[in-house]
Amino acid sequence: MNDKQTERQGWLARLEERLFEASMPRVVQGIRYEDSVDYREMVRNLDTPMAPAFEREVARTLNRGGDLELIPAETLMPAMMQRFGLGRDDFGPGEETHFGELQTVCNRCPVVGRCWKAMRAGERWEKCRGFCPNAEAFEQKSQVVAG
Repeated sequence: MNDKQTERQGWLARLEERLFEASMPRVVQGIRYEDSVDYREMVRNLDTPMAPAFEREVARTLNRGGDLELIPAETLMPAMMQRFGLGRDDFGPGEETHFGELQTVCNRCPVVGRCWKAMRAGERWEKCRGFCPNAEAFEQKSQVVAG
C-alpha cells in the first residue's frame, strides 16, 4: 500500500468516526421513542455493553430528564450504596423516613447521567463522593455500620 492510500484510509476512518459520533443523538432518540421498553431495560441494566459514543449520549439524555427510562433511587442508589459498603438492610426499623429522604435526593439528582456512567464504570466511593448528593449521608452511615 502506498502513502496516498494509507493517508486516504486514515482520513476515511476519521470521517467515519465523526459521522458515527454526530449520529448518536438521533440514534439514541430513535431507540428511546421507537423501542422504549428495550431502551429502558438497557439503561436500567448497568452491565449492558454500549459503544462509548452511545453511552455518552444516553448519559446526556438522562441529564436532560430521562426520568421515564431510569428511576435513580431504584437503579443507581443501590449501586452507589454498595460503593460505600452499605445495603438496604443497613437502614433498619425507625430509619424509613431517612431512607426515603435519601431516595428523594437521589431521584432529584442534578448529575444523574454522570452517576449512571460512574456506576457502569465501577467507580469507587472516593470518586463518587465528589458528585453524589447523598455521599456524606452514606459515609456517615457506613461509619456507624462499621463502628
